Amino acid sequence: MSIHISARPEEIAPLMLLSGDPLRAKFIAKEFLSAARLVSETRNCLFYTGQYKGKNISVGASGMGCPSIGIYSYELYTEYQVDTIIRIGTCGAYHQELQLFDLINVKEAVSESTFALHAWGIKESVIGCQGKIYDTINSVATVQERMLHCGAIHSSDVFYSNQAGFPPLALQHDCLAVEMESFALFANAQHCQKNAACLLTVSDLIAAKKKISPEQREKALLPMIQLALDASISEAAV
Repeated sequence: MSIHISARPEEIAPLMLLSGDPLRAKFIAKEFLSAARLVSETRNCLFYTGQYKGKNISVGASGMGCPSIGIYSYELYTEYQVDTIIRIGTCGAYHQELQLFDLINVKEAVSESTFALHAWGIKESVIGCQGKIYDTINSVATVQERMLHCGAIHSSDVFYSNQAGFPPLALQHDCLAVEMESFALFANAQHCQKNAACLLTVSDLIAAKKKISPEQREKALLPMIQLALDASISEAAV
């Protein structure tokens, strides 16, 4: 049992889907997992374990931002022996060719965050996905004929800002979109020598000032959830 997760070690599966929102984790557990059981609700950050197509899998919440996912992913990797974490979340599109509901498989996270430096002495501002799960997601998407964008994303510590235009670091690395967690997840996975990937659904078009409505979100995220689950069990079979 860790500081922030109250599950017993055997109650967390080696494969983990992490969403930012605890209610999204609850939705996935109830709609997709058989024999799903709540194994931790400390701080209302919900974690469930069940089976998907006969494979054990856990889903949980990371909260928002690098510090929060940094805590949960580290404890999952080190105290629960989780091998693979797939973050599933939403993002705001930088590239104008992206449309609402598009899926992005994150190849590398670009960030101004000092998380990786202060935690592990990693000086780079770009950290790639870890392990082979990124390739597994691409392979499963190809088989399922799902349209999938791949590339760099901007992992920002800032949601509200008076900065005009897109951040220089994001432009320098041609980031497709912006979110707030992948950089810390990838840094922890690199340090712990574990697997980490990130699947994102475009929920906002920043330049066009368009976004998915609250009513659309539940169904809009289903393709991402389905792909993440199928990639997880495909990873387990390798």
